[in-house]
Amino acid sequence: MRFDWSFSRDLALGFAPGACQRCDSFPHAGHAYTQPQNLPTTMQPDEEPQLFEQCRVCIVSTDLLPLETAEQLAAVIEEYGGEPSIHNSSPTKDDTAECTHIVSNTINFESYDIACKALIPVVKPSWVHTSLSKRKLANPRQHSPDPRLFLHDVVVTCGDIPEGDKDAIIGGVVAKGGLYSPRMSALVTHLVDLTMDSDKARLTQAKKLRAKIVLPHWFDDCLKLGRRIDERPYILPDPEILRANPDDPIRGNGNKGLAGASTPEPSALPTVNIDAQGTNDRSVFDGKCIMLSPDLSIGSRLLESIETVIKQGGATVTGNVNEADWIICRFREGFVYRTASRLDKEVGNLAWLYSLMTYNEYTRPLSRMLHYPISRTPIPGFEGLKVSLSNYVGEARIYLENLITAAGAECTKTLKQENTHLITAHGTSEKCSAAREWGLQVVNHLWLEDSYAKWQMQPVSCPRYNYFPSRTNLGDVAGQRMLERDVLEKNFFSSEGLPSAETVMQDKDNDAPSMQPPADAKRKASEKASERTGTPKANGKTRKPSEKKVETPSRSRLIPDNKENETPSSVSSRKSKEAAIAHLHDLAPDIALYEKEKKRVGGVIHGGRRKSDEDRVRDNPKKRPSVEAEGESDTEQVNEAKRAKKSRPAITMHLLITGYQSWVGKGNEKREDADKRHLRDLGIMVVQDARRCTHMAAPSILRTTKFVNALAYAPVIVHTDFVTTCLKEDKLLDPADFKLIDKAAESKFRFSLAKATDKAKANKNKLLRGFRIYCVEDIRGGFEAFKSIVDVNGGECMLFRGRLALTNPSRREESDDEDSDEDSEAGRHDVFLLSSAESKHARLWPRFRQVAGDIKRAPRIVRVDWLLDMAMSQELKGPEAYELTEDMIGNEEE
Repeated sequence: MRFDWSFSRDLALGFAPGACQRCDSFPHAGHAYTQPQNLPTTMQPDEEPQLFEQCRVCIVSTDLLPLETAEQLAAVIEEYGGEPSIHNSSPTKDDTAECTHIVSNTINFESYDIACKALIPVVKPSWVHTSLSKRKLANPRQHSPDPRLFLHDVVVTCGDIPEGDKDAIIGGVVAKGGLYSPRMSALVTHLVDLTMDSDKARLTQAKKLRAKIVLPHWFDDCLKLGRRIDERPYILPDPEILRANPDDPIRGNGNKGLAGASTPEPSALPTVNIDAQGTNDRSVFDGKCIMLSPDLSIGSRLLESIETVIKQGGATVTGNVNEADWIICRFREGFVYRTASRLDKEVGNLAWLYSLMTYNEYTRPLSRMLHYPISRTPIPGFEGLKVSLSNYVGEARIYLENLITAAGAECTKTLKQENTHLITAHGTSEKCSAAREWGLQVVNHLWLEDSYAKWQMQPVSCPRYNYFPSRTNLGDVAGQRMLERDVLEKNFFSSEGLPSAETVMQDKDNDAPSMQPPADAKRKASEKASERTGTPKANGKTRKPSEKKVETPSRSRLIPDNKENETPSSVSSRKSKEAAIAHLHDLAPDIALYEKEKKRVGGVIHGGRRKSDEDRVRDNPKKRPSVEAEGESDTEQVNEAKRAKKSRPAITMHLLITGYQSWVGKGNEKREDADKRHLRDLGIMVVQDARRCTHMAAPSILRTTKFVNALAYAPVIVHTDFVTTCLKEDKLLDPADFKLIDKAAESKFRFSLAKATDKAKANKNKLLRGFRIYCVEDIRGGFEAFKSIVDVNGGECMLFRGRLALTNPSRREESDDEDSDEDSEAGRHDVFLLSSAESKHARLWPRFRQVAGDIKRAPRIVRVDWLLDMAMSQELKGPEAYELTEDMIGNEEE
């Protein structure tokens, strides 16, 4: 929806609008405006003749703001004291610098970035009308055409809704460029209400106003996404979001804004819409000088065709980047790209050039992500990602596929378990269900666009990336994100260290000749400069550093006495190095402490050591080293750190501790930390990962995740009395004296701990190799616990929710299975479901049997005891004694 400037002007001035000469309706952009017969009575020019007195207004005439309309605007501004000027194309740099406001219905003009840098507001024509109606200059932000203020053409009023919701909606609308009206008027575009029974809703219907009556949910969804979505599902009296079923298909409305902007590398020259017959239609290329970069890698015939079209439009083609207004290149690298970007020239790719040819209308290359050159290197963190798409169609799907590739990830047509992300337009599809069951990241396209615009992987935990409005296909709003010039400059053409625009020429690649003058030329030039300025030459004697005390130079003396031929920039560079060295000396104590921590077993501890840690290097706050003795003090600290490290004994065991009562309970964290440091001083490293442990301490045989997982690695198992006694006697004792013996538990679980350890050594974590085990979602103990047990024993464990088909193992897996023991062959060709006899779990059993039959595998629905008994005894067991049947539902013993 777009504001009708003529309609807004009439209403702002307080009189009824005139009729359009062509369609006998409200006047609008593109049709002639008919001045009303009755002049405004609320405000005459002589009442506020100086309203725009200090305003120099540039009016940019485009297709959205025709010349006739621009002339009428200029007349109004001039009538109230302003200085208007009309530009058929973008204002020049000088024109932009002289004006105070730019009036345009779009940001797609060349000097927009220059205006933003100069803090010159760009406003829509409604700013003029609102200023006249209020008799003061209106806030430019509420009339900005910037699409990032996605509610910029919304004027909202509220009906009978709670005050808290009303304040939130008003604040959100105003923050995103919209306006609030306390009363119902013809200017209002949206009335927020819950029913059609309010006074404002009745007034809207009675007077047939154009305002849409929407639920507050629309504003809520828009603000959550940061995009303006379609209002139709939220419009009263019969909003779709309240009557549609969750499983009803969500259809998109199409995304016409992506036409010509869905790929960075178009394959063919488009149908050209540039007038070559000499008519009055102005070409977008008129008067421009364009450079086609060599990195486009296009054939000579296509290159000739492009140049022909450009020249027919009134432009010239050049090979000099300094002469060009627009530069067309493929990648964000190279001398041409960096030079043009640093000189604030328009840089776009071939897709952008083709779009200009097709529509003969200027657009900023930064306003479409794939209209700007791409990078050869991926976004940090995107390399290796495998991303699939769901529910996006047409241009939106093509656009996202190309954007994924441009970001450095791999876009897959189908969704597999090896995928890392699923980008979906709404949350209801088979792919979404599969991705959630497989633990993949499910996000909307905003995550991808924000990551690409900020050139940094955004956290998927951000709420706006996981939000899907109930009846909206987000493919309709794809492609609205713009690139940020500050981010591009920081990552691709930073001018840091370049004192002026002229030094950009120093950034040439190997294929360009060097622009640096030779050393002799530099010396002669500096000598001539010295003679002109009267600076005495050096007498040829070299001063020793000790002959003069080092002082901080005053602001008026940028060049030292003994450096007549040095330029101020070189002096500044040397001072920067000296400052960096001094700063490095300040950091020396922290560096020494870090080096000590880095060499510690286990690496640098996250967050650093506590002040109470016994082995922490302590600094004396009362005694600070002097500048002269700083280097000596640093050496002493490093030596002290080395001596402290040598004083600690080598690690003789990695101990995993589970069920240690002295550390259990709230308030024992400090004791646990102290005990672990004490054990480390005895040569015992306490670990949490079962893969790293050589010993395990437990009070008895337990069925904890730690205990069961550690058994697969065959550690030496001791009683927790070993830990207590070592701490008490302050020495490392023999673990053989504290072996864990628990005959009661061995009898209860029907296995031998000693035999299980021996079998674990022989199994080498391959006990369940080839087994495919599924688990219901809310199993007692948690899916993650059972998955870890299966994983450490070489099996494969997945979540089963009943909505997906099972997958057949690959032929390679089957060939590996054939090499396994014959005793386990039957089990490896079955599929297992860990479940309980609860009714909510039993509802999944028929589906499990069905999908197991589809892949010709025998379904086995078993209790979790089957897995635990195998993991603890380290031997395979038949599932028959553990299988669940329908007659057990509700009768299983806990």
